[in-house]
Amino acid sequence: MVVTLYTAGSCTSSRKARNWLLTNHIPFDERNLDNDKLSRAEVKRLLRMTETGTQELLSVRSKAFLGLGIKLDDLTTEALISLIIAEPRLLRRPILIDDKRMQVGYHEDEIRRFLPRGVRALALQQAQLLAGF
Repeated sequence: MVVTLYTAGSCTSSRKARNWLLTNHIPFDERNLDNDKLSRAEVKRLLRMTETGTQELLSVRSKAFLGLGIKLDDLTTEALISLIIAEPRLLRRPILIDDKRMQVGYHEDEIRRFLPRGVRALALQQAQLLAGF
């Protein structure tokens, strides 16, 4: 399982996610959204992986989005995909994705699900021993 990490150079959360992956020896491919253009297939994959829809991915309250003067509900799926490709700065960052999971933003508790199952099981056993279970 290889994780893809979508980042932005100036994003503190992106740096935290990168450091967490490195510290936990999780292989990942980093895509810097400032430099690497997203493909249509990548955007479609991100949209398919959302649990709560496009607002999970897009920073709709950002100045960049508000400055466009558009409403998400007015966009077709193809128009939305084209918008994300043209304006990747509208995406919330970091985005971590593998074959089964996606996480938007850096959340220390949630990022642990990217640990291999065996590592998570061992950590749970250790926590239970410490707690006296």
